[in-house]
Amino acid sequence: MEWSNIEKRVVNLKNAAEVAEIRSFLEGFELSFEGEMDYTLAFYRGEVLVATGSLQGEVLRNIAVDETLQGEGLTSQVVSGLMSEAARRGRYHYFLYTKPDKAHLFTALGFQLVAQADYAALLETGLGSINSYCRESAKYAAHLPAGPRAALVVNCNPFTLGHQAVIAKAARENAAVIVLVVSEDKSLFPFDVRLKLIKEGLAGYSNIAVVPGGKYIVSAATFPGYFTKGQQTVAAQTRLDATIFASRIAPELGIAVRYVGDEPYCPVTNAYNQALQEILPANGIAVKVMPRLAVAGEAVSASRVRELIRQGDWESIRLLVPDSTYRYLVSPEAAAVLANIRQNNTRH
Repeated sequence: MEWSNIEKRVVNLKNAAEVAEIRSFLEGFELSFEGEMDYTLAFYRGEVLVATGSLQGEVLRNIAVDETLQGEGLTSQVVSGLMSEAARRGRYHYFLYTKPDKAHLFTALGFQLVAQADYAALLETGLGSINSYCRESAKYAAHLPAGPRAALVVNCNPFTLGHQAVIAKAARENAAVIVLVVSEDKSLFPFDVRLKLIKEGLAGYSNIAVVPGGKYIVSAATFPGYFTKGQQTVAAQTRLDATIFASRIAPELGIAVRYVGDEPYCPVTNAYNQALQEILPANGIAVKVMPRLAVAGEAVSASRVRELIRQGDWESIRLLVPDSTYRYLVSPEAAAVLANIRQNNTRH
């Protein structure tokens, strides 16, 4: 390739015309330009756009190269440009989404396959890996008694009596339980607060380990549809997240069954539950769907608690949360979180 004919440009993400050109180019590859990008590169031959790629957190995404130039090293240029910018921002671990039939293009560049499902593959490179995550998670659970282990993945925004009831049932029915807490900090209750409330609400159980979910469970990398409104790729993302759990995480942690609460409200979580029920049993892991705890005929949910906070109905909140959660909510420590809830009406 005559690299002198190729010009690399940084896209001005506030310029509607430049973004529209990127979006139009990506449509030819059945890729969308949804969400808030941190950085986007574009490669031009003359004034013709021939390649692009974007950075969003640790995720390299929307990498596309004109078909007439594929195999000429342009994919490598896009990837290296994005990784250089990520490193400049202090990020040294990178995820990359692609279609399964394109995964080999990136393994040739040093990426390792995390998992793939249907028409989505997730790869990674840099500092840290799914293997090191599994080893670290196993350390959190090393103290648990021997025997069948169950797992739950929870966000707990905030921790309610409903969460407590499902986890308690799992603890009664299994020798040990691992509670994996969504680490992504995109909920109204920050991760450190959610983790604290879960640990306090389960303090009476000796056979439960509370473990940060990290980058590989319902994160913006493995499952961005949970945190955004775009629904186009929810099916692929839910199945990919379920596959990562079934093929990589559960075997390392010795998990034989996963408990989930039924989901009458959130369509994304409902799709996730369906994916789990299809994929986990095929990998030798049972799935138990638990009915939600109800109070006064209404299912207990974190979203209901957040709405009651907006209404200032503390008597009703008191009926839906453990004592430890309630003490936090009425403490000065919670003031900033409560103010944020009253000002926002987001899904999470």
